[in-house]
Amino acid sequence: MSAGDRSLAVEPAFALSDLRPQGGERAILVDLDIGVPREADEREEFVLLACAAGAEVLGILGGTRSLPDSRYFIGAGKADELKTLVAATGAELAIFNHPLSPAQERNLERLLQCRVLDRAGLILDIFAQRARSFEGKLQVELAQLRHLSTRLVRGWTHLERQKGGIGLRGPGETQLETDRRLLAARMAVLERRLARIERQRAQGRRARVKAELPLVSLVGYTNAGKSTLFNRLTQAGVLEADQLFATLDPTVRRLELPGGRPALLADTVGFISQLPHELIAAFRATLEETRNAALLVHVIDAGAANRARQIADVERVLGELGSQQPRLEVFNKIDRLEDASPRLERDAEGRAVRVWISAHTGAGIELLQEALSEYVSGEQLIESFRLGVEEGRARAWLYRHARVIEERLLPEGGWELSCEIARSECGRFRAIRG
Repeated sequence: MSAGDRSLAVEPAFALSDLRPQGGERAILVDLDIGVPREADEREEFVLLACAAGAEVLGILGGTRSLPDSRYFIGAGKADELKTLVAATGAELAIFNHPLSPAQERNLERLLQCRVLDRAGLILDIFAQRARSFEGKLQVELAQLRHLSTRLVRGWTHLERQKGGIGLRGPGETQLETDRRLLAARMAVLERRLARIERQRAQGRRARVKAELPLVSLVGYTNAGKSTLFNRLTQAGVLEADQLFATLDPTVRRLELPGGRPALLADTVGFISQLPHELIAAFRATLEETRNAALLVHVIDAGAANRARQIADVERVLGELGSQQPRLEVFNKIDRLEDASPRLERDAEGRAVRVWISAHTGAGIELLQEALSEYVSGEQLIESFRLGVEEGRARAWLYRHARVIEERLLPEGGWELSCEIARSECGRFRAIRG
């Protein structure tokens, strides 16, 4: 740690006013239909999120609005109803299943005289509780500070400029400005530490490339069963729990496949709808494993009430990360369905695209291993690559890992190579080129 890091190692003292409502676990949940009605599973997921954070749910306030209210989000009448409910139940916290602006949070806290938390803040709190590794804790803290930096206005009276008086007049510095300065300094320290960790992670990726071990990443909605499947395939012994965000820290283990070459299997953090952008940014280094994988195994809860929405949410986050690798869909938890049986589905070209399994019972695992072996061992493709004159190493890599059918020089310089290459190697090559 540098001297600059040591000087900022102490947590910044964001001294929120004593007049502001203090924390607690007894909560009222607020979930309105804004514009379009919510699905039942979305409401259930919100309750599960609150419980995962440790909240004691005292009541749920619903309603319908065409548009959010600029002052209270839920409107003045509904806000008064919420105030009455908070007072009657003795709630210490109001949790909204919606994104709130800093001004809306401040106005609601003044009205309700209790803490107010939006969906992003709730998810950040869960991540803070579950992070175990050093890197995970740094990532969560950075995400929290980025979220807090937009909400310093909630600090109320202590953020106002100093009052005048004999010996007190002068420009001074507002508490708000002080807090922002401390926040920016702490975030800079965290970003430097995470950058060092990312450089170490990049070295590990380069070592895997040299060892010619393709990487397979498990991705999916939270609580889809990724960790259970990871343990079933690798006997890694990572935490398994029937709860949202049971595990956060990524794990990579060697994967032995029958009749095929070995690979590496990575278990990544689960996704969720309306995942805070602060978390996506902070966990970008961890989620880079999805961009460098030869194959993404999308684990799906086959019995989820709205699995189509969950699939779309996962694909949306993968799109934000720039992941374009081949996908293998794995429909998990078929033991909870009445008529489902293990099966392997292929497309018109005979390529494995979907596997139905139960990671809990082991049903269909051999079919999944067969599909993974096909991807890893090498379904052969005919691909054409255009390389610039500065990509000599990439050209040499293709000659080592593929069969070059034809090579021709380009008029502007560089080469165009037509190659027969394994699908997995094709994904690795694109990841190496970036």
